Amino acid sequence: MFGFFKKKEYKKEITFDYSSIMVDMHSHVLPGIDDGAKDPQESIVLIKKMMALGIKKIIATPHIMADYYRNTSETINESLTILKEELHKQKIDIVIEAAAEHYFDETFEERIDRQELMTMGDNYVLFEFSFINQPPNTIAVVQKLKDLGYKPILAHPERYPYMDIDQFKSLHDWGVSLQLNTISLTGYYGKESKKMAEDLIDAQLIDFISSDMHHLRHAEALKNALRMPYLEKVLFDYPLKNILLK
Repeated sequence: MFGFFKKKEYKKEITFDYSSIMVDMHSHVLPGIDDGAKDPQESIVLIKKMMALGIKKIIATPHIMADYYRNTSETINESLTILKEELHKQKIDIVIEAAAEHYFDETFEERIDRQELMTMGDNYVLFEFSFINQPPNTIAVVQKLKDLGYKPILAHPERYPYMDIDQFKSLHDWGVSLQLNTISLTGYYGKESKKMAEDLIDAQLIDFISSDMHHLRHAEALKNALRMPYLEKVLFDYPLKNILLK
């Protein structure tokens, strides 16, 4: 009832942008390939929004999921080519590459064994868990990734309600980097995700931040995140690894 009178938790003015990290390394801006941009025109709109906030390079990461988005390097690169052609046509100057957001399902380990993973930078592999539970073979698969020379990154850890800080610290100690969705700091995914995002930052467990851009609502939340004190903290109080992907 008194919600209208709650004090705002963000600054009134935006005084910085994402130019210090340069690279957005988790997004769904490739056209017509998953639950992100539906066509090249929508891709361009999202990319322009990201550029306006200081992003200099985008690594698109379409879903690879056995039951929903059966993408391969061929389908992903084909979509990337289409998008690059549209960017060139509209004279939009930004570096764009493609990797993938691999779903930790029953096919993930098989893809690792066949070395079919879509990587970014120095062999980084972005993957996500189910939002219901953690796979029981997590550590064994992480070790396999590392043995094969991959560098695993867990996407949006703040969105897994069944995990706590100690579990994330353990994963981090095993060599898994953690990537925060910046819009989580606005409460976009709810209070629990926002609190976990802040706790992860306080524990200095965040290695990468990114937009996880799918649509215009995400673009607006990405801008609003720049008002959040915790984003300023993670951008300037300790080094992020995004810059390594430039």
